[in-house]
Amino acid sequence: MRFKLSEIDRVTKEILEQYPDHRIFILDGEMGAGKTTLATSFAKHLGALDHVSSPTFAIANVYLREDGSEIYHFDFYRLEHPEEALDIGIEEYFNSGNYCFIEWPGIVEAFLPENVLRIKIKHSDKEDERELMIV
Repeated sequence: MRFKLSEIDRVTKEILEQYPDHRIFILDGEMGAGKTTLATSFAKHLGALDHVSSPTFAIANVYLREDGSEIYHFDFYRLEHPEEALDIGIEEYFNSGNYCFIEWPGIVEAFLPENVLRIKIKHSDKEDERELMIV
């Protein structure tokens, strides 16, 4: 699917509606493709009360939702060893039943549960457009 960045809220709303049982979302794409922008839009639709920002340096951000549950947002770009992810308790996060949005998942692939929705986003030939695929 090709969309303009101004349409991202519509796109994420449709994804949440089409995949209501999914809680773990892989946001896969090159640097600057829009992974954090996707996570921000998803969090907005899920009622996040907190400001959404890239967890590049923190590795994990937690956002409180209107219903009292939490949204987990991960960026594993800076991890050097899979054990670092285990040290922050990713298995507990993944098994919590809360929404998890994961950027740069490569190093934690072995720890991901089976029911993961992988979203690939990439730049298109137009500056303000992106291509998105669900795999």
